[in-house]
Amino acid sequence: MAAAEKLFYATGRRKTSSARVYLKPGKGKVTINGKTSDNYLTRLQSRMVIMQPIELLGQAGKFDLRVMVSGGGESGQAGAIRHGVTRALIAFNPEFKGELKKAGFVTRDPRMVERKKYGIRGARRRGQYSKR
Repeated sequence: MAAAEKLFYATGRRKTSSARVYLKPGKGKVTINGKTSDNYLTRLQSRMVIMQPIELLGQAGKFDLRVMVSGGGESGQAGAIRHGVTRALIAFNPEFKGELKKAGFVTRDPRMVERKKYGIRGARRRGQYSKR
């Protein structure tokens, strides 16, 4: 068996999605839940989002990504993958952090759907007020 390759692991989150990202030096292959990124992500925008941190650093084609993502929709999953890729790149080389932070990729986006409350139609929508 060949010498053990160095793997860099990180978790990314966005909305209700959670992505486990494994980054290793390679040729730029991206696998999401056992499928290629083109087959898993239907929108071109989502495919662009997951590659933003790597392209920002000028490291395109130098890393292979293996991602396990669950929860949420395509947009949330793409955001979670981007967050995970960013954290994995920082684990690979801590000097990348300044540039990635300036671009806003390091911070986890905390926006989530507000939960529905009892006695109310949605999270905040109430019934019409009636004086009599």
